[in-house]
Amino acid sequence: MLIAFAGLAGTGKTTLARALAQQLRATYLRIDTIEQALRDSATLAAEVGPAGYLVAYALAEANLRLGRIVIADSVNPLRITRDSWRRSAATAAAPIAEVEIICSDPAEHRRRVETRTVDIEGLAAPNWQKVIERDYEPWDRPHIVIDTAGRTPAESLVELTSLLPAVRAN
Repeated sequence: MLIAFAGLAGTGKTTLARALAQQLRATYLRIDTIEQALRDSATLAAEVGPAGYLVAYALAEANLRLGRIVIADSVNPLRITRDSWRRSAATAAAPIAEVEIICSDPAEHRRRVETRTVDIEGLAAPNWQKVIERDYEPWDRPHIVIDTAGRTPAESLVELTSLLPAVRAN
């Protein structure tokens, strides 16, 4: 199964994706990690662009074909990126769960963005202005939504796992 996370920076997306990956012993693919590795390689002539996502789609598909649960952690802001995760799962004949993480309290969301620490060397985290100005297309299909406002990561993880039927069976 592919569990494709989405959500703006500071919503708790990576915290939940990591926790779920640990709980399920799943393959964990984080776009920020892949993109920073590409930048660090000093082989790109321009900005990373879609390269990080393309690498992640290929890795997801390969691991799904091995029967692994794959957790994909990315902002996943556009329909085209969401459709590409779905294509990777379909190509590997694996089910997909799409999960959007939100923080409905703007003050809490802003505090998280402004106080978080970066855990990837060299990665420049977006500031609040960049987060709120980010192009983030609305969803046009059913998906799981987890609101982390006023909740601990553990509480959000319990809700998430209860909404993933294939995970409950594991």
